[in-house]
Amino acid sequence: MSDAHLAADPHIRSNENAFLGEVLATEAGAILGFAERLKRGEVGSLHAALDLLESCRGHVVVSGMGKSGLIGAKISASLSSLGQPSHFVHPAEAVHGDLGSIRSDDVVLLLSWSGETQEVVALASILKMDGIPTVGLSGKSKSSLARTASVHIDLGDITEACPLQLAPTASTTLTLAVGDALALALAQRRDFGKDDFHKHHPGGMLGAGLRPVTEVLRFRVGHNLAAVPDTRTVRDALRAAGEGRRAGAIVLVDDAGRLSGIFTDGDLRRHVNSGGLSALDAPIAGVMTRHPTTLTVDSLVRDAVQLIQERRLDEIPVVDRDGKPVGLVDIQDLIAMRVVRE
Repeated sequence: MSDAHLAADPHIRSNENAFLGEVLATEAGAILGFAERLKRGEVGSLHAALDLLESCRGHVVVSGMGKSGLIGAKISASLSSLGQPSHFVHPAEAVHGDLGSIRSDDVVLLLSWSGETQEVVALASILKMDGIPTVGLSGKSKSSLARTASVHIDLGDITEACPLQLAPTASTTLTLAVGDALALALAQRRDFGKDDFHKHHPGGMLGAGLRPVTEVLRFRVGHNLAAVPDTRTVRDALRAAGEGRRAGAIVLVDDAGRLSGIFTDGDLRRHVNSGGLSALDAPIAGVMTRHPTTLTVDSLVRDAVQLIQERRLDEIPVVDRDGKPVGLVDIQDLIAMRVVRE
């Protein structure tokens, strides 16, 4: 039987699905098991670790060998993104000349599932002699790392997802999850908010999404966007909106200057197609979209993206706290920012 037939065989696929499900369930179970221990108050060392991290005036240096090292690099990146300066140091390189990258005001996070990894334990011993606080993460409460670290987090005895019990799987998943929990709890202690996150992510879609929507408005009332009284006819409203490069919609306001409706280019085409040119002399209040979906001056770009994706809108008015229009978000501007796809 060919490989293609083997892959398509329902019995083989069923067995494979079962195996894949077991792997995922085992890894998820490791995290849930630790969470239950935490609820029962069995992992008080997490709070002691957070106290150490919160007191850090330098970098949180993360170190680990092999797969633990790869997990450590991600934990370090998460800490940095959430406001805590952090970098990764390879334990073997640290004891062979790179100790200078660890300073007296740093806290070091050491990862070793066995708690006996030679390079990690050696680094922990050196740091202890130098008076540099350390947090150890391992699955062994009586390991060398547990005895040496200032604070030790016992991740518990778990079963790896690997049938041979050799490849680090559930253990690395749990280590990463606990590292994420520490990074997020530390950010919460320090009241790290959206504005702080934006400062740490100025580039890419994360940064763009956290920008205030008012920063990206191309069409602004009083500049290149008219707020047209809703008492005008369609023809007069089009004239008031101006010619040349204009927005794809007209914003309409009531006597108090508050947004009362929106009239898009699509509305105009449908209106003229159904009533001919004479339709241009109809009151725009009768054909505009009343109470349109809006953004506020406090909205973020990501809020605009969400509305466009959920409601298939091309233009969204932005209003101030009194309900008066200040601008118009155009989908083309978001496409240009690469936060929305065509």
